[in-house]
Amino acid sequence: MKRIPRSVSPALPRAAALALLVVALAGCNRGGAGAGGHGQMPPPPAVNVAAVVQKEVMLWDEFTGRIEAVDRVEVRPRVTGYLDKVNFVEGAVVKKGDVLFQIDDREYRAAHGRAVADIERAKARVLLAKRQLERAQQLVASKLTPRSEVDTREAEVSQAQADLAASQAAAEQTKLNVEFTRIISPIDGRVSKAIVTPGNLVTSNAPEATLLTTVVSIDPVYVSFEGDEQTYLRYQSLARDGTRQSSRDAKNPVRIGLADEAGYPHEGVMQFVDNALDANTGTIRARAVLDNKEGLFTPGLFARVRLLGSGKQSVLLVNDRAVMTDQDRKFVYVLGPENRALRKDVKLGPQVEGLRVVTDGLTAGENVLVNGMQKVFFPGMPVAPNTVPMDKPEQAPPQAPGAPGQPAQGAH
Repeated sequence: MKRIPRSVSPALPRAAALALLVVALAGCNRGGAGAGGHGQMPPPPAVNVAAVVQKEVMLWDEFTGRIEAVDRVEVRPRVTGYLDKVNFVEGAVVKKGDVLFQIDDREYRAAHGRAVADIERAKARVLLAKRQLERAQQLVASKLTPRSEVDTREAEVSQAQADLAASQAAAEQTKLNVEFTRIISPIDGRVSKAIVTPGNLVTSNAPEATLLTTVVSIDPVYVSFEGDEQTYLRYQSLARDGTRQSSRDAKNPVRIGLADEAGYPHEGVMQFVDNALDANTGTIRARAVLDNKEGLFTPGLFARVRLLGSGKQSVLLVNDRAVMTDQDRKFVYVLGPENRALRKDVKLGPQVEGLRVVTDGLTAGENVLVNGMQKVFFPGMPVAPNTVPMDKPEQAPPQAPGAPGQPAQGAH
């Protein structure tokens, strides 16, 4: 028997295995052709496409802020004493002049009574001094006393009149002290809780006068927010070009939405822009004012703010459904030649009338995929397009504070 060399024998099994693999694959292909009928590729997936909308719109910038009261007053006593009564319901609406607290006023009434009595004594001294002056004048006219006597009596009249004025001023002060025992609301608004209860000593010694409660005004309210330096500079440039008036010079419109509201249903106007940027944060503080006749807004509430960002300009708009994300990039699929889905990276702006502004990456008239993008496995894949209008998407639920979203911009 002829021996096969060792260096050759291992190659034969490998060759046999390759031959078997080729036969098996051929059998699978024939089986697939038989099962599928003809072995054809699947048809292109059906997708909806819509034409990019070009429209002249007013652009709005979005910020986050807080509702603030126009007036906030800390109620403190103006006289020292023991608190006698609390005359309000905590958390209720109060009017300017309503009595909130009553301090025991007996000591102050007694002091006022003494001051009134001092006035009467001072009046009597004035009357006496005037009569003595008259007698001195008569004696001088009769040459029975020197002229200096008249001078003395005139000085006594002046002194008595000054004492009377001082007594009257002291009585007025004691009268005010009696009034100050009635601690009233300085503004219309909503009162907080009573920090001090009856029986406690309250003091009026500035700057450590006892805090009794606070009152905040209700209507109107402020919406305060901060904006970044870049947007501030952009607004400055628009103001110089005459495209958009500065919020320092004009009451630019503002729209407000609360955390549980869809969209921006409330309207206000810009009221204030600070005179400097914060060097630590690179932001500038701004403020809008809006009516609150229904009492909907409470100080401290989170607010979504939209500020008019420019004059009318032509922009491209797409449905947010068309926009997809690839790490930190946004892109859409555009219907290309031979009905192929072509990827285009885009840059986005704010929402306008329910559609998203595309600032770069698209041209007017292009058709973008708005539905069925999950069926496109790679750029250039053939699709079966169905043309639909570029409808507005359903309103997304509002974002709560701290939720991820478009970062706040600037204000001016």
